[in-house]
Formats: sequence, C-alpha cells, structure tokens
Amino acid sequence: MMQGLLAIWTREFRAYFISPIFYAISTVFIIIISVMFFQSLEYYQQIFMQAAQYPPLMERININEMIMRPMFNTMSFVAVLILMPMLTMRVFSEEKKTGTIELILTSPVRDWHVILGKFMAAFSLYAAMMGLTLIYPLVLQIYGDPDWGPIWTGYAGLLLMGASVITIGLFVSSLTENQIVSGVVCFGVALILWMLDFATDTIEGPLGEAIAYLSVTRHFDTFEKGVVDTTDLLFFVSFIFFGLFITVRSLESTRWRQ
Repeated sequence: MMQGLLAIWTREFRAYFISPIFYAISTVFIIIISVMFFQSLEYYQQIFMQAAQYPPLMERININEMIMRPMFNTMSFVAVLILMPMLTMRVFSEEKKTGTIELILTSPVRDWHVILGKFMAAFSLYAAMMGLTLIYPLVLQIYGDPDWGPIWTGYAGLLLMGASVITIGLFVSSLTENQIVSGVVCFGVALILWMLDFATDTIEGPLGEAIAYLSVTRHFDTFEKGVVDTTDLLFFVSFIFFGLFITVRSLESTRWRQ
C-alpha cells in the first residue's frame, strides 16, 4: 500500500520540476528574501556602529530581533500566503481539466494515499525553498553571534504554517478544475487566517478569543520567539489533519459523482 503513496509522491514531485511555475516561484521568493535580508543587515550594521560609541546601547541590540524575526515575517507572508496558493492551485484542478482524475479515481490506490502523496510532494518543495534560506543565518554567524534556538523554532513554525496552507490549497483545488479560481480562493482563505490577529484588537470576549485562536500569525509568533508551545503545535497539527481529512472527503464525493 505504501508503494502507491510513494508512486504518487514521486509523480507529483517530478511534475513540479517539469513545470516552470516552481522555478519562477523559487526565483521570486529568493530575490525578495535576499533584498529584505541585506537591507536589514545593512541597518543592523549602522545601528551597531552607532551603539559602539555608547556602550550601554550595545545591550539592547539583538541580531535575532533586528534581522531574523523581520525575515521570518516576510517569509511567512511571501512564501506561505502568496506562493503556496500558486504552487498548489494545479494539484487537482489540472487533473480535472485534463481528465486524468478519472485514472486516479479508478486506480487501486486509496484516496488518502493520493492526498498524502500530493501533500508530501508540495511540502517537500516548500521545505526545499525554506532550506535555501538557511544561508542567511549562516551569514549572520560571520557578523555576530545569533541565537540559533529561535532560528530553528522559527523555521519549524514556517514549516507548520506552510503545511497548513498547503492543505487549504489541496482542498480548494479538489473542488474546481479552474486553477486561477483555486489559487485565488486559497490565497483569500490564507489571508483571512493571517489577518485574524488584527481583528482581535477590536473584538473582545469569547468571540475575540475564538478568533484569536484561529489566527495562524499568533501561533507562529511563539515559534519566532524561540518557544515551542504545545497549544500552538497542537493547533497546526490539527489544522493539517483536518485539511487532509476534508480533502479526502472531497475526493470521495468526486468519485461517487463519476
């Protein structure tokens, strides 16, 4: 049975490298993060030189807070909210448009193998994109002494948040054969979840607490600070599981309609 899952993963993973979309997405992502990183690094150097003339200020300078946290925030917005919907919009929509979805539905491979295989392929590419950015904290190691604890937990938070949005993309893509519609809807849902934290500033009480819990940025914030809270970890794991579950149900309903 695992052979079917690995076959789907391999097929989808190769398909991403054949498509120019992945290369375009990765290039745009690296350019944006590189520009942002080196601007932050230049600003840090300026502040460091000024603080060197007044030693008490040196205690307030934190390379993680001034460079890595802004970079993680940028990565979460650009990669998770903008690029992931573009990466996942074709997962099932293209299958439906080309008619190959019928081959999948009539194959002996189980539905959850199909879903999990496609999820693993998209997540593998996303993890590879995140891995490319490890060069930036390594550069910081040359200029200073960054705290690697918050860096590793920050990357863990990015992986969990990205996996959550990928499940949204899978589910939305399973509902339509139009890739553009799939990408736009996925982006809209991810943006709402990303902006819920701002809504809590004006909403109080149980409703405000419920909205705050659904905010992906609030749960990601603790990872940025170097803290692995079981509440935040459970939120992302539950989100991923639920996203995969409803996608399996969507694929099953498609099977019955065929």
